[in-house]
Order: sequence, then C-alpha cells, then structure tokens
Amino acid sequence: MKNTFGNAVSLTIFGESHGPAVGAVLDGLAAGLPVDETAIAAAMDRRRARGDGLSTARTEADEVTFLSGVYRGHTTGTPLTLIIRNQNTRSGDYAKTADLLRPGHADFTAHAKYGGWQDARGGGHFSGRVTAASVAAGALCECVLQNLGIHVYTHIAVCAGVEDAPLSSAAGLVLPQPAPGHFALLDPARETAMQKAIRAAGRDGDSVGGMLETIVTGLPAGIGEPWFDSVESELSHLLFAIPACKGVEFGAGFRFANLRGSEANDPFVLRGGRIETATNRNGGVNGGITNGMPLVVRTVLKPTPSIYKEQHTVDYAARQETTLQIEGRHDPCIVPRAAVVQNTLTAFGLLDLLTVRYGTLAQKNGLPGA
Repeated sequence: MKNTFGNAVSLTIFGESHGPAVGAVLDGLAAGLPVDETAIAAAMDRRRARGDGLSTARTEADEVTFLSGVYRGHTTGTPLTLIIRNQNTRSGDYAKTADLLRPGHADFTAHAKYGGWQDARGGGHFSGRVTAASVAAGALCECVLQNLGIHVYTHIAVCAGVEDAPLSSAAGLVLPQPAPGHFALLDPARETAMQKAIRAAGRDGDSVGGMLETIVTGLPAGIGEPWFDSVESELSHLLFAIPACKGVEFGAGFRFANLRGSEANDPFVLRGGRIETATNRNGGVNGGITNGMPLVVRTVLKPTPSIYKEQHTVDYAARQETTLQIEGRHDPCIVPRAAVVQNTLTAFGLLDLLTVRYGTLAQKNGLPGA
C-alpha cells in the first residue's frame, strides 16, 4: 500500500472522497522557503469544480490548511502537512449501487486488494478528489521552481476531439502565458468548441476524454539518471497516478514509430556559445537525462467512467449479472480540471530530481552555474 513518492523530496497523500478531509505530507524542503498561499489558492481554483455542466455539481471551497512545516509564511524544514476538508459530500448517492461494480472504475480491483474494507463512498481513496492534496503540495513545489527560473505550463492539447493550437518543436520556444479561465489553452478561441462537445456528451449521459501537454523551460542539462530513475520513468510514474491517465509520451513520442533516424535525431548547434539542439523531437531528454532543451510530455486521459447511461455489470455481493444506472454528481470531462494536476505533479517530480542532483540548499540558494 504505497502512498508515498519521491527520493530527496517526498510526497505522501491521504484521505478519501467522502472522509473528513484529504491531505498531503511534503518532506525534504529546505527551511526558509516562502510559502505563497495566493499561488496555492490559484492552483486549487483551477482544479475546483464549477458546477456549470462542464464539471461535477459537487463544489468544494478547497481551502488549504497547514498543520505543520510552515511558520511565519516560510517552510521550517520539517515535514509540511496540509489538509483540505471535504464539506459537500452526498454519500447516500452511492448506497443503492454499493455492491454493483461500476465499469471503468476501481471497484472490483479495490475488492480484490482490500477485501471489502475500503471506503467505497465516492470512490474513496481512488477518487480524483484526492488530487486536491497533490495540487496543493505540487503548487508549493512549482513556486520553488519558479524562483529557480524553471517554469512549467500545461495546456489542453485535445479535448473531445477538438484540438488546441500546437506547441512549436523549435529550440527557441518561448513559454506561453496561460489564458484566463478554467480552460488552459494556447488559443482561447478553441474553448467554445470544447465546451460544446463536453455539454453534448453530458446531455447524453455520457463523457469525453482528451490529451494534456506539458512544457518545462529553464531546466539545466544533467538532471536524471540513465536507467531506473530517468526523467521519463520518474515523471511517468507520477503522471500515471492521475486518475484516468492511460498513456504518457515525451517529445515526438509514438510518432517516432513512423520516422527514420535522420528525421528523429535532433542536430546539435551552438547558440551564443551554448550547446543546444536545432529541433526538440526528443522532448528535452537524452539517455534519461535532461539536455537543457524544453521538456515536453503529453498524457492521454480516458473519458470519465461515471456515466449516466445504463451499463451491464456484476453484483459483487450476489454474484450475479445485472445492470447499473449510476447516480451522484460526476464530471462529463475531467480534462480541464486535470491540467493543473499534471502541472503540479510535474513540478513536484522535477523538484525531487533537482534536489537529488544538487541538494536541498539549492532549492533556496539557486542551482550551480545558474
């Protein structure tokens, strides 16, 4: 039962969807780092449901309370513990279907692992609700990265078949500024079409998925390990923890399958005495280690499994086949709210990798040579 991730910086998550609270413990931060509660609140707001037909009708205040590790607005260097209280739960929505295995959910696998002792209300510990805790912790890590000149940006590459404007693969990419609103898009004009497709699926009692793309600028070359702790393996491990994530790729990713080596390689060039690559098809990583170019990673998120259409299933207690009509409050699309989850988890993972390479004091004093 592993709920902790990280080496030099570790993140532990806890709580259930309908329990008193969800929370996180962040350990390995240097003492004296500023805790920007405004930035953390802004990240929580990007994840928060609006009850607007584009996300679940369950709306929460998502106020972050620090229980330890913060004093006078700065980290103390001891484990930082935070909680977000659950204030708008309706556990009765799940009573009628408690023994019915919801297709696409972790109901059956949870029974197999926990033997029926799991808290099944609202998905329990498997719920996307728990990502509120990782966003709060990851947003703090993102602030640390920004102070080191490292910036993380995630946008909705595709949602319900509607594509956002693409990121350039050129070496001199300038990090885009996030558009205002709930949808993280390079081209805000695409939001209307995405919203229309999400609402159409919701009216049909159905759901849609999409793809998120993250770019990181300012990373120095030399971060990561060649084999089991490579940048790709560390970040993939984290990103697959996002509920509904079913695929991760870096750079050109699966498109490499249709390229020749002459097309896939990134030629090296000198720019102002600095070694760079003319293109960035490898997404800023060679041999598991950052090469100083922008890091580019994409994930695919499946449609939300909680849909209102009747589905075929099994009654776990009665051991007989039946049908299921889900009740409760659910997102017709998780993609817009998941963008900040991916952004903050990436920030946490990179801060861990940087701390492994340079030590805790670099979080506060800056990276060598920067």
